Amino acid sequence: MTTAQKLGFDVQLSDHARTAAERERVMESPGFGQVFTDHMISIDYTEGEGWHDARLTPYGPLTLDPATSVFHYAQELFEGLKAYRQPSSGAIVSFRPYANAARFNASALRMAMPELPEETFVESLELLVQTDREWVPTTEGHSLYLRPFMIATQPALGVNYPSKNYRYMVIASPAAAYFGASKAVSVWLSTEYTRAAPGGTGFAKCGGNYAAAFVAQRQAVEQGCDQVVWLDANEHRYVEEMGGMNLFFVYGDRLLTPALTGTLLPGITRDSILTLAGSLGLTAEEGRISIEEWQAGCESGELTEVFACGTAAVVTPVGSVKGADRAWTVGDGTPGPVTRRIREELTGIQYGTRPDAHGWVHKIC
Repeated sequence: MTTAQKLGFDVQLSDHARTAAERERVMESPGFGQVFTDHMISIDYTEGEGWHDARLTPYGPLTLDPATSVFHYAQELFEGLKAYRQPSSGAIVSFRPYANAARFNASALRMAMPELPEETFVESLELLVQTDREWVPTTEGHSLYLRPFMIATQPALGVNYPSKNYRYMVIASPAAAYFGASKAVSVWLSTEYTRAAPGGTGFAKCGGNYAAAFVAQRQAVEQGCDQVVWLDANEHRYVEEMGGMNLFFVYGDRLLTPALTGTLLPGITRDSILTLAGSLGLTAEEGRISIEEWQAGCESGELTEVFACGTAAVVTPVGSVKGADRAWTVGDGTPGPVTRRIREELTGIQYGTRPDAHGWVHKIC
């Protein structure tokens, strides 16, 4: 039984799908999130009726009323994960999609939106990837980035109640490496802006978190840095995240990552690294680290490496830090051995070149 039969998806294939030659030209240098595959998934939700009208259609624009709630009150959320083509078998797989499904629903609860059954979430990914499987790159390090999202679609103004109607969608885009591991990034300490505060939406993957972050990211670039590092809302001393990625601090064979306090995104890559650490001869713990401790640790040599992690970039080394009144280098400013080892282990599991001891790889086709 196919995915479409199990869920009752209406399947409408595109009459204008790109040719093999057109796909190849795109995938020679796909960038990240620039070009999209030929199809998309949509499922509607109506209060009292639940989820309905599941369909796969040609990729294209949406038609929405100007009063649609998402435009005015930002009631929306998204997820991000990838499909990988494993070179040894040719199989196309995803990595921990049920963890993404659970996080999607945690975000939905925070944003007063309906939960989507986890099986439906995963099956929607499967149908889109199966249909657009020729878009999954064969180039080493490339993948098909999947973007599930949900928006409020009721055309009404008024902030007293959440929307009664929603649309869940999935689109896909071939992607090259986001940062890569060959070059360490530089980061700017944001003491002027705050990403999230206790009780807010910091743990939810909603667009408002990212929109509010753009001004600080622009400031980081103006200061000659690649990314912004967010600090706690109360004291602006304790490290939380880098851009939209979790951070790890390496003390020899010990890893430290900021604890989940409700203001940080519970990254699936973060969780995977915490789980893998023991098998790599490392200890891992969750705690907190101040910018003073970060600087002092680097200057004493006790803190040997720092890296960020997330779905898009996997593992990205941090080489230098800059703030309004301070600047320092992490190690010798280049990617360290622990960072490289963790990245190699994770990507090896994803691409099928290393054992998947935890059953994280989910075969799609």
